[in-house]
Amino acid sequence: LVHGDVFRPPRKGMLLSVLLGSGVQVFFMSLITLFFACLGFLSPANRGALMTCAMVLYVCLGTPAGYVAARIYKGFGGEKWKSNVLLTALLCPGVVFSVFFVMNLILWAKRSSAAIPFTTLLALLALWFGISLPLTFVGAYFGFKKRMIEHPVRTNQIPRQIPEQSIYTQPIPGIIMGGILPFGCIFIQLFFILNSIWSSQT
Repeated sequence: LVHGDVFRPPRKGMLLSVLLGSGVQVFFMSLITLFFACLGFLSPANRGALMTCAMVLYVCLGTPAGYVAARIYKGFGGEKWKSNVLLTALLCPGVVFSVFFVMNLILWAKRSSAAIPFTTLLALLALWFGISLPLTFVGAYFGFKKRMIEHPVRTNQIPRQIPEQSIYTQPIPGIIMGGILPFGCIFIQLFFILNSIWSSQT
């Protein structure tokens, strides 16, 4: 019964394809960084080597992100390929950069030595727009040139009616219930660990 609706394009196919592309980019960045770290190229003694390697890899891996996002979006029957490519290149990095910039502004206001210099931020922007964005376009070009992904089963013309969800299957209660357990475990463990460390100080 369900097989006729499995490959139905989602309502927010653009967002899904963009997030999938960004996820592939982060996945390969993490994989290659861990590989280099395991081989001993990224020594803990060299401060900032891990972050530098991760940043450079993320910038250089724009091509697979654009490719995956384009293939998935084309499979959904999407036609706004320019928006897809731009969102893939700008959405997730933009959110991260915005949060990072706001935090850095606070550090600047407090005159902290941990604040990142303005020239470094400009260099990051140059890497982002000068390398990552064009590479995403290259990947998307090859992704859109490929044939549409063929699904193993045909999608029904009439969507299957989804029954009304119960309260605990809705997003917000699910997020709360899914977050309470790990948070509670970590909080209790940290409480006892820190209590045992600092109990002699009271």
